[in-house]
Parts: sequence; structure tokens; C-alpha cells
Amino acid sequence: MKVLETNNLSKHYGHIKALNKLNLVIEEGEIFGILGPNGSGKTTTLGLILNILKPTNGTFTWFENKYKNPRIRIGAILETPNFLPYLNASDNLKIVASIKGAEETNFDKYLDIVNLAHRKDSKFATYSLGMKQRLAIAATMIGEPDVLIFDEPTNGLDPEGIAEVRNILADIASMNKTVIMASHILAEVEKICTHVGIIKNGNLLTKGNVGSILSEEQIIEIQGLEPDRLRSFISTQNFNLKYLDKPGFIEMHVPKEFDATSLSKLCADQGIYLSHLVIRKQNLEEEFLAITKNA
Repeated sequence: MKVLETNNLSKHYGHIKALNKLNLVIEEGEIFGILGPNGSGKTTTLGLILNILKPTNGTFTWFENKYKNPRIRIGAILETPNFLPYLNASDNLKIVASIKGAEETNFDKYLDIVNLAHRKDSKFATYSLGMKQRLAIAATMIGEPDVLIFDEPTNGLDPEGIAEVRNILADIASMNKTVIMASHILAEVEKICTHVGIIKNGNLLTKGNVGSILSEEQIIEIQGLEPDRLRSFISTQNFNLKYLDKPGFIEMHVPKEFDATSLSKLCADQGIYLSHLVIRKQNLEEEFLAITKNA
């Protein structure tokens, strides 16, 4: 089922096009990352699909118009999570449940999911930034929504906190939930998301599953004992080359079926011996920079 579909969804502020003709389909069960630099239109997109902002043009549809009130099936965090500092986790979640009109009174299962059960009686004011973020994630789950939306869920967290939130989001997605997250942190989108849409200056540049966004090319980084001879020889071959800032290092983009061992032999046959050879796949950061370079 199509959980969300947008059609030419746009938001303009005078001559500024914060979002411009967004056409997007998110399917049930996806972990969809809306990826882009700060100011690209990510939060605007979330504000529009949550009816916080009114679109200038275009439309969006939740759950193929299957439900009369789709909003109750969606949990979301936008911007910084706000709770009452003098209340503990359980009491704060009671307030959230009341606002949502949910009849739940036992929030232990949500606190377990976000690893806060041991601090449920502690005041919110005593929580670290990571704990506050995790409580906000617990709050989105009240009412058992089908879709969870997060705006920069790892923003400002230390590496341990980022890893913890990443694992929590993966656990939530495994519960037959659809997760939509906006982020400018490419590595986190690559690790968490199944699908991604890349936005810059309000325009959707590309979309698809993470595997299809990434190039299937191999990247081979080499260095030789005689750098000048190596560079001269490699430049005569039919390779897509990039000369790195590191002295003597050359980066080559080659088809996925290319046999790197043949490269070493090819150089050796010319009396040129490699001192460094590393093979890797292109990552989302490199693909993102390539896609957005001239956008």
C-alpha cells in the first residue's frame, strides 16, 4: 500500500521556493530518508504532510485515502522534543496520551523499546540529550501509529547516542511500521534507511532504494613506488581517474566486474609496482556530492 503520495507539493515564501513540485511515493514498511543539506526543504516537507504548513500548490494523500482521519495513524517529532521538566517519563507520556486521545495508561513497553525503563521515575530535567530524544521517540509510538516521522533524530547526539537511536529506529521498523526521517547526516541515512530521496534547494533530485542510488562501480585507490611512472601509465588506460590530495594516490572508478588483481599485474608487466591498493564501493556521501554538485 502507498502510505504517502505527494503530487507537485510546493511551498513558496514570496520568490523563495522552499519546496518545489515534490512528487514522492512512500510504500508501507519502508524506512524512507529525506536527505539534504540544512535549508534544503526537508522540514518544510514534513510540516506540509503533517498539515502544520499549508501548501502553496500541490496535494498529498495518506494511506490511499483509506481512512477518514489518517492523522491518528501517524506519530511524529518535529524540531526539539518538549516535555515538562518537573515530571518523570511516565507522567509526561500520560499527558501525550491525553493529547492524542489514546486510552493507554501503561507506557512501560514504549520505555523498554527506547531503553528508558530504568529511568521512568526520573524527572525529565535530569535526562541527557540522548535520553530526551529517546523519550520523544517513545511518545510518537503512543496510540500504535502505522507511520512514525522523525526530523533529524540523531542531531546533536554523541556517537554512542547516535548508534542507540539508530538501533531503536531499526527495531521500530521491524514492528511493521513505516518510518520517515529527515536528515543531513548521510552516514546515518545509509545505515538506517531502505529508501532515500535527495533534496536540494527545494527540489527532489533523485529517489529510490539506497542500493539503486549508489553506483555499482568499484572504487580502487592505488599508489606506486614510482608515482610519476604510475600516473603516466595509468593515464593511458581507459579508466575514470581522480588524483587525490594525498601525494601519489590515484582513485579509479571501474565497473563492478573489474578484477583488481589484473590491475596489479598490468602495472607489474610495465615494471611499475604498487605499494597500496584498496577496493571499496561508493558510499552515499560520495553519491550525494555527485548528485548535488551542480544542482
